[in-house]
Amino acid sequence: MSPTPIQSRTRLADLAEQAGVSTATVSRVLNGKQGVSAQTRQAVLAALDVLGYERPDKLRTRSAGLVGLVVPELTNPVFPTFAQFIESMLSARGYTPLLCTQSPGGTTEDEYVEMLLEHRVDGIVFVSGLHADTTASRERYHQLRSRGLPIVLVNGYAEGVDAPFVSTDDAAAMELAVRHLVSLGHRDIGLAIGPDRFVPAQRKVAAFADGLRRHLDVADADPHVVTTLFTVEGGQAAAAELITAGHTAIVCGSDLMALGAIRAARARGLVVPADVSVVGFDDSPLIAFTDPPLTTIRQPVMAMGEAAVSALVAEIGGTRAPRTELLFHPELVVRGSTGAAPAVR
Repeated sequence: MSPTPIQSRTRLADLAEQAGVSTATVSRVLNGKQGVSAQTRQAVLAALDVLGYERPDKLRTRSAGLVGLVVPELTNPVFPTFAQFIESMLSARGYTPLLCTQSPGGTTEDEYVEMLLEHRVDGIVFVSGLHADTTASRERYHQLRSRGLPIVLVNGYAEGVDAPFVSTDDAAAMELAVRHLVSLGHRDIGLAIGPDRFVPAQRKVAAFADGLRRHLDVADADPHVVTTLFTVEGGQAAAAELITAGHTAIVCGSDLMALGAIRAARARGLVVPADVSVVGFDDSPLIAFTDPPLTTIRQPVMAMGEAAVSALVAEIGGTRAPRTELLFHPELVVRGSTGAAPAVR
């Protein structure tokens, strides 16, 4: 049964409100008329999907091809965020993303790649995959490139791999964190970081040590760094060790680790930030609503996703993307988990 005029007007109004455009613009998109930007058209299509409306037949465009997206487990909220942005950007360019999420003991990256090759994907985006693990073989990526398959690697530089790289500038991130804490009067600053076989962890440790040397004249950063896991439990264990050693501020390798650090402080009857300041990394969704709201280093996920997709689409189209690593500058987001050092209150 066709919708009544009242139902149609209601649908147009709902879609217009959701997409942030006029009802006239929604009507133009639904009727396939010209004069609407690709961004606006995508906003209307997204509104259709969000509100549960079925797309008209004329708007069901044929996929330009399949693209694999391989990400780590989704327990860290930053990875679903990467996946969401990259999937959306691929869809906006007409591609159908195939999301492959890993979990401990589950399907491995190599097994996912075999599946994606069976589906004859046009390219693959790897986010924080084995390319970031310095102990893992690079041969898997060489083999993909030898087949002519375009790949893009996010957050983890792998020397010698013929692919575009997109990463957060970890050195800039540590500089922002250390400088912020020093400005608050902290002199005993620790770093809670994940396994040192990963490129981003190695870069953060090196930059953190450089920051302590330059800002606090600390010659040896080793006593101020605890290596653990990129989890809440890992952050709690590392922070407990750092707090016991007298640190009044802790920089963490992820927001989850920072939540663990806050838990460790509270377990000792300490208050964040009155007794211990904590800085996270990622600015994951909902992290602004923790108690206290977390000061963190924000990864520019949207810009990085856009760069990764643009590079992959260019490669698929036969245009060689730059092989230099694109480093994206992070942002310090100051909230309630950092404050003046206890000694300067």
